[in-house]
Amino acid sequence: MQVRSLQVEGAYEFTPRRFADRRGLFVSPFQQEAFTEALGQPGFPVAQTNHSISRRGTVRGIHFTVTPPGTAKYVYCARGRAVDFVVDLRVGSPTFGRWDAVEMDQLHFRASYFPVGVGHAFAALEDDTVMSYMLTSPYVAEHELALDIFDVDLDITLPSGFDVVQSDRDRAALSFAEARDKGVLPGYATSRAVEEQLWPSGSGGPC
Repeated sequence: MQVRSLQVEGAYEFTPRRFADRRGLFVSPFQQEAFTEALGQPGFPVAQTNHSISRRGTVRGIHFTVTPPGTAKYVYCARGRAVDFVVDLRVGSPTFGRWDAVEMDQLHFRASYFPVGVGHAFAALEDDTVMSYMLTSPYVAEHELALDIFDVDLDITLPSGFDVVQSDRDRAALSFAEARDKGVLPGYATSRAVEEQLWPSGSGGPC
């Protein structure tokens, strides 16, 4: 497993080794040993798994969770192709307002770890793109908020060459400045404290 730190503090990209033969392919997108080595804690405490299927041009996000309770995510593309975005929305973070992207597909099976408090979005580049998620907390609708991925203040570079498909919720999402002014963005210190509580006392927590 290859590991790369992303430009958002606490976020990582994981690229597993693939094993292919005449039967097909075997791959392990999540490996606890590599995860532990990168983050300095014993594993990912899964509370829920999610599975989405998107047509080409679908843009989901930027989504984030009210913190607390907050949630951390581990995401990979099981089928198709997508560009996956992590956006630092944690007020007070050393990388506040910064974003990074990971190209995900069914050939390399790259995965991303999203620490508590950051935003997540992706753009599907093929029909029937399947994204698989592990979450540290269950989905609660009233805890889930959205920001406008086209906000010029964030200056996110989206893929071109397709007609964008969004939900009504994402089209009506708050701008980055509006969310900051309303005080709904997660705080960095609070997000780190929530994340440290995900693992048993003394396990180290994220580096």
